[in-house]
Amino acid sequence: MDIDGGGFSNPVKVTSLLCSHGFLGSLALWPHRGGALLSQRNSWRTVLSLAYQSLGVVYGDLSTSPLYVYKSTFAEDIQHSETNEEIYGVLSFVFWTLTLVPLLKYVFIVLRADDDGEGGTFALYSLLCRHARVGFLPNGQLADEEISAYKKTDRCGGAGSLSGGVGAASRVRVMLERHRVLQKMLLILALIGTCMVIGDGVLTPAISVFSAVSGLELSMAREHHKYVEVPIVCLILIGLFALQHYGTHRVGFLFAPVVIIWLLCISAIGVYNIFYWNPHVYRALSPYYMYKFVKKTQRGGWMSLGGILLCITGSEAMYADLGHFSQLSIKIAFTSVVYPSLILAYMGQAAYLSKHHVIENEYRIGFYVSVPEQIRWPVLCIAILAAVVGSQAIITGTFSIIKQCSALGCFPRVKIVHTSSKFHGQIYIPEINWILMILCLAVTIGFRDTKHMGNAAGLAVITVMLVTTCLMSLVIVLCWHKSIFLAVCFILFFGTIEALYFSASLIKFMEGAWVPIAFSCIFMIIMYVWHYGTLKKYEFDVQNKVSIEWLLGLGPSLGIVRVRGIGLIHTELVSGIPSIFSHFITNLPAFHQVLIFLCIKSIPVPHVHPEERFLVGRIGPKEYRLYRCIVRYGYRDVHKDDLELERDIVCSIAEFIRSGTSGPNGAAVESEKDDERMTVVGAGIRLCEVGDNPGEVAGPSSSTEIQSPIRARKKVRFVLPTSPRMNASTREELQELMEAREAGMAFILGHSYVRAKSGSGFVRRFAINYGYDFLRRNSRGPAYAVNIPYASTLEVGMIYYV
Repeated sequence: MDIDGGGFSNPVKVTSLLCSHGFLGSLALWPHRGGALLSQRNSWRTVLSLAYQSLGVVYGDLSTSPLYVYKSTFAEDIQHSETNEEIYGVLSFVFWTLTLVPLLKYVFIVLRADDDGEGGTFALYSLLCRHARVGFLPNGQLADEEISAYKKTDRCGGAGSLSGGVGAASRVRVMLERHRVLQKMLLILALIGTCMVIGDGVLTPAISVFSAVSGLELSMAREHHKYVEVPIVCLILIGLFALQHYGTHRVGFLFAPVVIIWLLCISAIGVYNIFYWNPHVYRALSPYYMYKFVKKTQRGGWMSLGGILLCITGSEAMYADLGHFSQLSIKIAFTSVVYPSLILAYMGQAAYLSKHHVIENEYRIGFYVSVPEQIRWPVLCIAILAAVVGSQAIITGTFSIIKQCSALGCFPRVKIVHTSSKFHGQIYIPEINWILMILCLAVTIGFRDTKHMGNAAGLAVITVMLVTTCLMSLVIVLCWHKSIFLAVCFILFFGTIEALYFSASLIKFMEGAWVPIAFSCIFMIIMYVWHYGTLKKYEFDVQNKVSIEWLLGLGPSLGIVRVRGIGLIHTELVSGIPSIFSHFITNLPAFHQVLIFLCIKSIPVPHVHPEERFLVGRIGPKEYRLYRCIVRYGYRDVHKDDLELERDIVCSIAEFIRSGTSGPNGAAVESEKDDERMTVVGAGIRLCEVGDNPGEVAGPSSSTEIQSPIRARKKVRFVLPTSPRMNASTREELQELMEAREAGMAFILGHSYVRAKSGSGFVRRFAINYGYDFLRRNSRGPAYAVNIPYASTLEVGMIYYV
């Protein structure tokens, strides 16, 4: 099909592309999604396979924590004595911290709060947005709540919820919906957790690789080592970030074996040290030694908790990466492999240190000093590989959460590259990748020791956990319909533990803890300014949209010349006529014979089923040929490219016309307050684009075919499913849509200039005129518009005074 009037110049040949099972259904074939895979996950073979894979993706960061926990804990705040009370106290704290936070909190409680199989900070926030109207997505509709993924059942909490829990949920929901301040606080809390995850994406690669390379200390003089360690770490980090654009699927099969070998290595070394140096070290697992530790060390022991909490770095990944695996597989991997291996590793280090009280240098109180000299070099190599795997996981997680934030309007649009067509979630964001690399190198070169890096990483990790605890307490009430008392007990128990570690990390503000706070403030300002500017821009669109009565007064020709083709007008509005339309026809009184107002939006669910993606309606009477098409994506869905989206839009409009859902005689008029005028369009018509020979693509024998007259160019036809004979007006409308498709499609985009209106305060003027304007000019356009040829694009300039 050739497109006239400056459309696509190259003909495109497509054979039998079925909207519902080709384009719309392609995403359902991806792994870890869809109902068909749920039954497979229940088989033990699949569960064990996922558990094996999760070791390389989820637990890389957590498994490398023994490299730096003891070294950070004994840095300056405490020094162990001949009685071993400090060593036993630290081991006791490590054991109970690993038991209470990753095992009890995450494995047995938090993992149950999945958002349709997805996890993470924004998954919790999405759950709350669906169970209470606290979200800030401006173009939400009641129709969005009708999709299958938008559930308000207490699926996680079970069917046995008490009526008192339902009443408590209602009271909390009313309170949140009534007070705008509480909604903003909830959003800010989610953004803080997100910013700290991004900060963790900077700090974790630095401290993991640095700690792994620090094993070189034991094989060379200290004055030589300081000139070798930092360059090697920087080279590894540069290589790690430089290879991100290739994706992890090429080497991902190596991740799980590397982590498994590393866990077996540290657990075997731990068992050796326990039996060789101190078989009675198991006594330190008693909480009594925590009491003795705190009583003896007092303030120094409290400050050392900032190093102890590093033993749980990476625990949040169990929940954040839930969408790639299943709850059961993650639980099996942690309880059967990761948890016992870490406990044995920490016990072995404590056993060794309990018999080596005289340490020549502070740096020797680390992991490698407890490794037998005969295997120190192989362990060093395995540790570096494990550190790279752990760093890769947190970098990929950072990409993922930024994509979620961008989809929900809380982060500037960035270029998202899907590095694998087979594995969902493997993405690469070039701008973020290089920013992370620069910041990571700056941290490495600036600190050059694990003490300051540990203080920084510890604060980032514990802040994310505190945010998760706060959001989980609301999920317990709103989503699981449990009592407020249970939620209070949850936040008091785990919140107290995490607040203790948080205070110990925050007290080291000048010793490195300022880094994640600085990073969070920068990203928080960026995210909030973008969200605020986007919200105000949408409010301006709503206030200045053109009334439908004005449109109807123009008549079927709209008072202008209607030229052949389809005009696709991009707008954020889900109702009404955008002001760019009136602005365009005022300056250029001509438009296409078929007009489609296209709105592409994200809703607070992880995935939207292809059959529910398109919401189609008619604007004005049938003879106006004006349609509205709303394309809905979840925050983890992959957006279609321009060609695929173009065909699906035409198919959805054709199916809408054929099904006759627009009302009697096509006279239905869209209401700005009623969502029932819009219709969900799924399977039905398929679009075929054929060459000169009409026999190239043959439709099914049971299908009715509407085909344009034969021309010496590509033609378009709709292949319809078997149905009762359609009336003449429907056939005529389909014929006109088909001819318009043949003539070409033009994309009309708004080119906005946002300015603060007169009388605004200094902060608002600075945020809009400089902050938001800078982010808008340096961010990407709509995802589908990236590959649209310039010859098919029209931009309409508009100034927004917000």
